[in-house]
Amino acid sequence: MFLYSKTFHRLVVWILLLGPAVPVYPENQYAENFSIEEFPTHKLLHIKNPWRGAGDTSYDYALVPKTHSLPELPPNVRIIRTPVERIIIMSTVYVGPIQALGLYDKLVGVAFPQLSNDPFLQELVAAGTVKSVQSGSGLDLESVMMLKPDLILTFATDETTFDTHTQFDRAKLPAVLTSGYMEADPLARSEWIKVIGAFAQKETEADQVFSEIAERYERLRSLAETVETRPTVFTNAPFAGVWRLPGGQSYNAQALADAGANYLWSDDTSSGGLPQDFEVILYKASDADFWINPGSHETLKSLLSHDNRFTAFRAFREGNVFNNIKRVNSYGGNDMWERGINHPDEVLADLIKIFHPELLPDHEFVYYERLK
Repeated sequence: MFLYSKTFHRLVVWILLLGPAVPVYPENQYAENFSIEEFPTHKLLHIKNPWRGAGDTSYDYALVPKTHSLPELPPNVRIIRTPVERIIIMSTVYVGPIQALGLYDKLVGVAFPQLSNDPFLQELVAAGTVKSVQSGSGLDLESVMMLKPDLILTFATDETTFDTHTQFDRAKLPAVLTSGYMEADPLARSEWIKVIGAFAQKETEADQVFSEIAERYERLRSLAETVETRPTVFTNAPFAGVWRLPGGQSYNAQALADAGANYLWSDDTSSGGLPQDFEVILYKASDADFWINPGSHETLKSLLSHDNRFTAFRAFREGNVFNNIKRVNSYGGNDMWERGINHPDEVLADLIKIFHPELLPDHEFVYYERLK
């Protein structure tokens, strides 16, 4: 018996209204949360998995060239005219693609600009060319509207305190909800540069940038696969009484595996944060070889002042604690979550240098430092 599903219905609507689609790119190499199709009158961006627990929630955006008339579209499809000329970004994770594609001249607004490590972006903000649209918990919606953006890049966590996309929707602003942080592979996050490239009509440039990053990453991944021993590692540190670890299916866990390490929670099946009690961490990681990303701590003394029980970890006693704090500005903005998101090859090289320094003897850390 034939089952009539919502997915089939949407496919029928697209075929009847829009005509057959052809790929604008080859199929994504890594990213699973977006796809782009090309129709005679527009491109269709489909974004799924926008936040943890979102279920079947997804979003469709029609990228219609400004030189074309508006096609007839299903009511759930949101329209963005391209190429975009006025962009607002609601997180510094979008700065990497802005850098790589040379889109500074399109940028008119940014949330939390003080957290950006990009010196040119800071110059633009200081000059007033790029406006701050959020610096605290409240969104300056009036400033956003006055900037007249034709693209707002944002994300959602399903936490109403932090999410802004519903306010943009009510104001009928051209916000696009991205879900790169929900990807399970570092290269999948990086591949989202293709989405921004499509809005700017710089598909070729975006594809070239990503191809070069992926080639370097895969070369490093293959290098790390040759190791005979994989040191054990655990990550993070308690915050507000809770020690959250990356899930075993997260992009962080994948990066550790790609660097030739044995992440002690790799058998976990979740992709989000994994809350654990201190005693659980101590039982499992007391003899681990390495400890990485222990919060914002810059020294072993600072780390120990947080909890003197840390001396129970062999990695602490032997000085094998590394943190991604080499490129942090005075406000706490970390370039690891800016350029590093777009360049996971650089992050992977750092991790390999930590776990297997003999493989990359000439590499100098980009994001990491050993705590002293």
